[in-house]
Amino acid sequence: MRKARAAVILAGLAVAVAACGNAPTTTTPSASESAPASPAGGAKTLEGVKIEVAAKWTGAEQKNFEQVLKAFTDKTGATVTYASTGEDTGAYLGPRIQGKNPPDVAILPQPGLVQQYAKQDALKPLTPEVTQEIDTNYTPYWKELGSADGKVYGVLIKAAHKSLVWYRSDAFEEAGVQVPTTWDELIKAGQTIADSGTPPFSLCGASGWTLTDLFENVYLSTAGPENYDKLSKHEIPWTDASVATALEKIAQIAGKKEFVLDGSSGALQTDFPTCVTKVYGNKKAAMVIEADFVATQATQDGAKVGEGAKYFPFPKAGDTAPVVLGGDVAVVMKDSPGAMALVQFLASKEGGEIWAKLPGYLSPNKNVSPDNYPDELTKQLGQTIVSAGDAVRYDMSDLAPSAFGGTDGKGEWKVLQDFLRNPSDVKGAQAALEAEAKKAWK
Repeated sequence: MRKARAAVILAGLAVAVAACGNAPTTTTPSASESAPASPAGGAKTLEGVKIEVAAKWTGAEQKNFEQVLKAFTDKTGATVTYASTGEDTGAYLGPRIQGKNPPDVAILPQPGLVQQYAKQDALKPLTPEVTQEIDTNYTPYWKELGSADGKVYGVLIKAAHKSLVWYRSDAFEEAGVQVPTTWDELIKAGQTIADSGTPPFSLCGASGWTLTDLFENVYLSTAGPENYDKLSKHEIPWTDASVATALEKIAQIAGKKEFVLDGSSGALQTDFPTCVTKVYGNKKAAMVIEADFVATQATQDGAKVGEGAKYFPFPKAGDTAPVVLGGDVAVVMKDSPGAMALVQFLASKEGGEIWAKLPGYLSPNKNVSPDNYPDELTKQLGQTIVSAGDAVRYDMSDLAPSAFGGTDGKGEWKVLQDFLRNPSDVKGAQAALEAEAKKAWK
């Protein structure tokens, strides 16, 4: 669902951000073959057991995940092989499910796939032992995210932090503005930066998913977590007043020509990651609103993360400080002790802390201390996830049917692009969103 976003992360840079790869599908040697097993105390209870795990990761992300798998092998004796699904996980898994030859464990990039595969009886409910691991390490919201029809099928094992605004420090210094903490301060800072001669915002309007991320942050902050949950399930209509409030806030940026680099028409021709390059490479704008993986492109553009390229938490537009996450859910597709043991390990504090010491990882596990992260940037992001507690929410568009929340040129992506083109028509945008939602949810 995020092919455009994945393209920028092709290089697999070793920066401390959560990223997505999109290299061709490959199968690598088993994790246990990738390096000699280190001595481990106690009996290896899964000696001789073979486990196949499939995920979208390639390049550096794949290598890091294989280190986690190796730790599992060293502990249990199991032989684990890894297969990359490529970016379209559903296209890879679909034929294997139909052929009754799924991997033992799959890592799904959207919770919507958990619901889909559960309806197809393609997933195995997690055992009480694995469920207990989830209860120990995760808030109830994350458990619900991996559940369907009252049964727990998956656990979120890797997160992307989407509630960030990245800025060019010299643009802020030249305009004499401070980092904003509220929406009103953001708008005021934007005006000051615009008056200094620099457009404050580089919007990635050609990549519709970036507009859904913007909406989700504003909506979570203004409407609160309960309404966010209701809207994500279409339990309240998109014509609700709470949606109007969020769109009106966004219009405070989109509706000011001097606020948006190249205007709305130019923004609609700018994809992600080009919008990042226009801040850090071309230095034409001051800010870009997107997730932690902005750091990858900023680094490619020659900016040093933490110096020239900095970020601040998405400003409060209402009563809630928004923390929106994307992420990957581990599920069991074959009913075997080895598969359950691997998912339990990935959900554990031990497994999370091994992964946290490597670049490109954020954990939603509340018991994984941010002190495990390899640098200050990731440590701060990890702390934000933990401290947000029950208020943290998953990317709304990834929870929706893909026809509404994940298709280029259709559904929510298309309507929000139209709204960027004409931000004065709030009611028209609401009516269009509701019409698209009704089609997708019927």
